[in-house]
Amino acid sequence: MLGMCRGRRKFLLASLGLLFIPALTWLYLSVGSFQVKPLALSSLELQSVSQLGEGGDRQALERRVRAMEEENRALRRELSQPSHRLSGSGNRRNHSRNHSEEGTGDSEGQRVGANASDCIHQPVVDKCETIHVAIVCAGYNASRDVVTLVKSVLFHRRNPLYFHFITDSIAQQILSSLFHTWMVPAVRVDFYDADELKSEVSWIPNKHYSGIYGLMKLVLTKALPSDLQRVIVLDTDITFATDIAELWAVFHKFKGQQVLGLVENQSDWYLGNLWKNHRPWPALGRGFNTGVILLLLDRLRKLRWEQMWRLTAERELMGMLSTSLADQDIFNAVIKQNPFLVHQLPCFWNVQLSDHTRSEKCYKDVSDLKVIHWNSPKKLRVKNKHVEFFRNLYLTFLEYDGNLLRRELFGCLSEADHNSENAPDVGGTAVSALRSGL
Repeated sequence: MLGMCRGRRKFLLASLGLLFIPALTWLYLSVGSFQVKPLALSSLELQSVSQLGEGGDRQALERRVRAMEEENRALRRELSQPSHRLSGSGNRRNHSRNHSEEGTGDSEGQRVGANASDCIHQPVVDKCETIHVAIVCAGYNASRDVVTLVKSVLFHRRNPLYFHFITDSIAQQILSSLFHTWMVPAVRVDFYDADELKSEVSWIPNKHYSGIYGLMKLVLTKALPSDLQRVIVLDTDITFATDIAELWAVFHKFKGQQVLGLVENQSDWYLGNLWKNHRPWPALGRGFNTGVILLLLDRLRKLRWEQMWRLTAERELMGMLSTSLADQDIFNAVIKQNPFLVHQLPCFWNVQLSDHTRSEKCYKDVSDLKVIHWNSPKKLRVKNKHVEFFRNLYLTFLEYDGNLLRRELFGCLSEADHNSENAPDVGGTAVSALRSGL
């Protein structure tokens, strides 16, 4: 039994030996065919290797390599720091140079933004563009009122002005003498004989205190020069609290067939609920007030404005018999039929101080006020919770010396726009033009 076990162990060892010899042979051949490529070392590392010699300690070599890598990292950090400081100082020098050359410490992007903002806020009206203003004025009372209006306009203005006055002989004499006395530069004045326009509107019965002259704004397309394209029309009981050029700029906002710029009426007159059996002329909503009007004369003429308002007035007078608010009733009746004609202005362009007014909703601060309209027969005696402020503003210009308005507009010629001079005969004779400075 013991002999059999010994025989088996010998056989097992012999078998393992036979298997182990081929395995060693294969391993030897595999190792012999494998080539180890040396790592590429830097010149400093090669120098270190040569110093250590081929038989140097392997661990010492690894420590040396790690030390050299740390030194390289430290060297790169040191080299990078002066570079940043240099570029930073260069930027500061460039920034300082830009500051001295441009006169500002802002970056280029900020300057571009500022320029863009300036472009947005640039005024639409050119510095020397002539602004045309038309006013109907007749009699002594209207002449006194219009003087206060003109003073307020001249006080705030920054542009050349061209006044077109539709007057009777009394108002013409007063205003001619006044403008000749003031001698205000860059102001031009033309007069048109209102008597020659009376036949155009005398057939319309009118209950308004302005009488027949309160209807003459309807015929401005015929009365004013044919080459005059746009004009601001004002009542005599207006006081300006801002530069009229701001209002002139609104013309650029007209779109499509809009030819009239008007502020909504600030009373309930056209709603017909002020008293029992109150029957006003037809109007769009509250209607519009004609104390301040922007007129595109060239487009109105193309639309045959004269025929349009005449047909409307004739039709409505068959039932209404007369106008209560003069030209305003007819303007509103036309707009009721043709709402596309009107461009609604913000209400601060015509703050109406009439009875039953809602004008206090147009402003929250003094800076919101643009134009004040004393459109009540009571005028300065009208009831309004802010009437004292408005009255003081009016009295300021009433007592203002017109000679103090004699100031030059720098950069503009003293003569007004020659492209809008009156024709010698404009549906009524243009009376002798008075040019300031002559």
